[in-house]
Amino acid sequence: MKYFGGIEGGETNSTCIICDEKGECIVTKEGLGTNHSLIGMIALVARIAELVQRSKESANISEDETLDALGLSLSGLWQKHKREELEKFLSSSYPNLAKSYLIMEDAMGSIYTASPNGGVVLTSDISSSALLINPDGSTQTCGGWGIFIGDEGSAIYIALRAIKIIFNEMDGFRRTCPYPIEGVWDLIKEYFKIETREELMTNFFQNFDKSLIAPLSTKLAEAAEKGNRLAQSLFREAGEDLGTMTAALIPKIQPDSLKSNTLNILCMGSVWSNLSLLKEGFRKGLQNATIPFAINLLRLNKSSAFGACYLAADHIEFDLPRNYSDNYDIWYQYQIKCACNPRNRNY
Repeated sequence: MKYFGGIEGGETNSTCIICDEKGECIVTKEGLGTNHSLIGMIALVARIAELVQRSKESANISEDETLDALGLSLSGLWQKHKREELEKFLSSSYPNLAKSYLIMEDAMGSIYTASPNGGVVLTSDISSSALLINPDGSTQTCGGWGIFIGDEGSAIYIALRAIKIIFNEMDGFRRTCPYPIEGVWDLIKEYFKIETREELMTNFFQNFDKSLIAPLSTKLAEAAEKGNRLAQSLFREAGEDLGTMTAALIPKIQPDSLKSNTLNILCMGSVWSNLSLLKEGFRKGLQNATIPFAINLLRLNKSSAFGACYLAADHIEFDLPRNYSDNYDIWYQYQIKCACNPRNRNY
């Protein structure tokens, strides 16, 4: 019996799966975070080995039996030399862990969990980014440059936009907000436990932590759902930013299988849980490109460890059975009536 493993590795936790040669997942195991930027290469290798060994034990696979291939889809591994360094460490430190490794950045595992032909990974969480993966494996990006340069459409951007609008309106500086600000200002004061703008400033200088500021977007989403017009406008703007990021990648899609049928956009990150608030702006942002094909917004219902496992099997030219449609749900479909007029849409 052949065995194939896949790991989805994040900053705070990781998921390992093992499939048999029939493509059946025989075990799923959770472990500690595996971001090398946070824990270093030595700890990363140890955590991967420990997680795989625990997974084998749970699947009643002998400790001495080596996986035929192991795919690693890990956050923070966008540099090729770091991936090569990790493979070298694993092979030398744990020679019986796997016969073959395929190491990739986390977005690759995500998209190949949903499709063998690539697509777009559109991330909107604390940060944001858009990654196009063409059928030949080549990639193009838009965004992802961090809070000081971009992160449009992300949770931190939504939170900061709300605060910036409030400050501008209270200062009388470029007062362009057409909506009442009192409800959002009350929400900000309650979230940060403050009464004045001056008190808020400690969160941006002495104690700046974007992971503490970004969750304000969740409170803003709740206000938007209850009808607050300023909060609703913030999510429309975020949706437009995400649509515009996608539109920027459309001309870079290879003129082959993607353009002949449907472009799959995999929505990753917590902000996408507010899809109803984002959709209007997202459609508007897409109008920045001529789109001659349908678009599906997808949400994974399985770990991207599956995509890592599939790619690892493909890497050694083993035809591992799989059913991609079992791994995702279609959230939203975007189609056009006529490719010659990008503004003539059928929503």
